[in-house]
Amino acid sequence: MVDVQGAVADGFEPVRDAFAENFARRGERGAAVTVYRDGRKVADLWAGTRDADGGEEPWRHGTAQIVRSATKGVAAAVLLLLHQRGQVDLDAPVGTYWPEFKAAGKERVLVRHLLAHRAGLPVLDTPLTPAEAIDGVSGPRALAAQAPAWEPGTDHGYHAQTYSWLLGELVPRVTGRSLGAWVAEEISGPLGLDLWIGLPDAERHRVGRIADIEAPAAPAAAGLRVRPKATVADAYRDPDSLTRRAFGAITPAADENDPAYRAAELPASGGIATADALARFYASLIGPVDGGRRLFAPATLTLARTEESAGPDRVLVVNTRFGLGYMLHGPASPLLAPGSFGHPGRGGSLAFADPESGVAFGYVTNGMQKNVTADPRAQALVRAVARSLAG
Repeated sequence: MVDVQGAVADGFEPVRDAFAENFARRGERGAAVTVYRDGRKVADLWAGTRDADGGEEPWRHGTAQIVRSATKGVAAAVLLLLHQRGQVDLDAPVGTYWPEFKAAGKERVLVRHLLAHRAGLPVLDTPLTPAEAIDGVSGPRALAAQAPAWEPGTDHGYHAQTYSWLLGELVPRVTGRSLGAWVAEEISGPLGLDLWIGLPDAERHRVGRIADIEAPAAPAAAGLRVRPKATVADAYRDPDSLTRRAFGAITPAADENDPAYRAAELPASGGIATADALARFYASLIGPVDGGRRLFAPATLTLARTEESAGPDRVLVVNTRFGLGYMLHGPASPLLAPGSFGHPGRGGSLAFADPESGVAFGYVTNGMQKNVTADPRAQALVRAVARSLAG
């Protein structure tokens, strides 16, 4: 039996039970989950080992992990906050801020298209090497020259990797600061978050190693489809599909345990955080936390969770829903309720907020299961939160 550390508030005992069950039935090796409600922490749990690929060092309070695409929700907040401050026009062409981007038929790509995965730029004709992916130059240069895969604004497809270089170049063009520095100075610092896009050397000792692990078989899969539909499986196998090419924009795949990769600023997939930091971040989007400031004004919150893209996703080959930078609740990415918004990370992590219930949720793991938008362990925890709210 795993020794679950931490605490839950009265009524949130189902979250502790589901968390322990993830270790017993769903292959969990090391993980943490934190839940806020109305700006107050109601669950904060951790267990297992810090490293998924060996070692006995325990997961401690404050252990952080790479959260892959859960990073996208943090990066999106930067653009929305810049818009809130009057520094970015979401309906302006990207080329207004980044003139080199106008090439190859991208003159009409709007800032909102980047956030809603409608820019037509999920793939690169020539993938980047891991070294090029993190050098801060090659990615933006490649996207400036890249022709769209479809007419921008007319359809959507998940920009799995290219989101890094699109937002990562736009933010310094507007602010003079890198996206990672902006997060550190304007979000993580003021809110006291253990959350980084570009891990400082001084924090390396706090971050565990991730590894691939087997996903659970039914009935332990939290009601999720264990085997993907044939069309989805075929898309991932086909080297010419947008799916394979989007996820293969960095080829060969980077070593995510490499200190150089973790130090790089990759807003699509390279963020590192604790569960508490992710939950506290989302809690701060929807209201004050511990008497602090709220990040999103009501109008900005509306932008984040108003549907911009919906239906068949050209990359993920399932129906997806996006607001401006955030996945919205739906069959492909179940969150807590219809009004929830957030972002999963491929293989496990999940973070979101639900303004109607006042809930903010963060889950991080070191065991990467074979999934993209819905993980059985995360979903078991979300359902436990729902049961707790229902009493």
